[in-house]
Amino acid sequence: MKRLLSIFVPANRIALLTVAGLLITAIAMIDWFTKPYLSLGFLYLFPIIIVGGFFSRTWIVGVALLCAFLQEAFSNLPESEAVFRLLLSSLGYSGTGLFISELLRNRSITLGYVEELENEVKLRRDAEDQLQILVESSPAAIVTVNMDGTIALANQAAQQLLAPDAPTLNGQPIGFYLPSLQTIVQTQPPRAFRTTLQCTGRRSTGEVFLACIWFSTYNTVSGSRLAAVVVDLSEDLRNREDLSLNHLLKSSRILVGAMAHEVRNLCGAAVILQQNLSQVPQLELNADFQALSSLIQSLERISNLSVKASPSDAAVTVDLTSLLDEVRVLIEGAYRESDIAIEWQAANNLPLIRADRHGLIQVFLNLGKNSQRAMELSETKKLRVTTSLEAKQVIIHFEDTGTGIAHPDNLFRPFQRGAETTGLGLYVSRSIMRSFGGELLYEPRPRGCCFAIVVPALAMAKETEND
Repeated sequence: MKRLLSIFVPANRIALLTVAGLLITAIAMIDWFTKPYLSLGFLYLFPIIIVGGFFSRTWIVGVALLCAFLQEAFSNLPESEAVFRLLLSSLGYSGTGLFISELLRNRSITLGYVEELENEVKLRRDAEDQLQILVESSPAAIVTVNMDGTIALANQAAQQLLAPDAPTLNGQPIGFYLPSLQTIVQTQPPRAFRTTLQCTGRRSTGEVFLACIWFSTYNTVSGSRLAAVVVDLSEDLRNREDLSLNHLLKSSRILVGAMAHEVRNLCGAAVILQQNLSQVPQLELNADFQALSSLIQSLERISNLSVKASPSDAAVTVDLTSLLDEVRVLIEGAYRESDIAIEWQAANNLPLIRADRHGLIQVFLNLGKNSQRAMELSETKKLRVTTSLEAKQVIIHFEDTGTGIAHPDNLFRPFQRGAETTGLGLYVSRSIMRSFGGELLYEPRPRGCCFAIVVPALAMAKETEND
């Protein structure tokens, strides 16, 4: 039947309908010439089957009535039952043709549905293959966990992160590697959820690492599962702490230098006073005066000690555009909370500079915080950041609408009177700028305050080194 139905395709329509017409003609002529006692009308079923595969229902009934009429017209059967035979023949031929028509229509619908399912299966298989490739090629560790706490699937990155020496992670308890996920599995809420956390992880070797995990729960036919993306933050933590230590040491060196400078000034005055007093005969042999002289000399030696910069203070090539974008992200949140508007007019084609990237960020943040404090009581609160290129130098202006600075003469001196904290912020900031050939300047404005951060462009820095 399947092979028979497969011939009813549009390409065979003309040929099969021609065969059906010839069969009807041949059966009618044989009936007419032979006039057998038994009718050959059952042979009309074959052309009716062919017609049922292509014609509409109306045409099928019409061809069936034609075949029933030809059967009755050319047969040699008694005429007393002609009407009854004509009715039965018409019903039989029509039913056969309509049955074939519906059978082919259902077959076409079924084949279309099967083709659609095959396409969906193929698309799903392609999506699964692409997802599998994405998961396996991901540099982040990806694991799925059953609700009993066992690992259902793990990609190659997860294998390398958690158990590089073990044959496979599948089927192993997640609690050994990531105890926090085990706790989440055991206390899973009734609904699906997703979040992130930082926790301690453990490798199969027993080594502990800092893990950042993005995870979510989802439902499957076999039950709920947890999917997690795990990243090792140990190296980032070490780098961040080393960087913080380096900046702490650098700031400490700057502060020690500032303290030594102030001590030298005091010692200079004390030395002059001691020399003047030593000319008095009564004090020259006095034990207390001699002890004071020794104390002054010791303080002078301490003040002359210099703190050398470490090799890590060397400047590197910095993309100033991306650095300003990072600074904008860092300060915009705090400014938004203080209802301060920020106007950024930084060019997109700024040249590369040679600077201490993290030190430069600290300078920007210090200026931003100073401006924020200065605008707390201002009616108009606005910080304007602009960039310009002048004489192979990049100049970044921080201009605010704050209260301004009444006495800028001693602005960059440490331990100023009247400063809100220690008075070291601008001193340290300028020292950081000068450590890699930059400068921090104050530019007077009729209203508010403006600081200029000057950094040499990379081409200018290379020319200076060559000179």
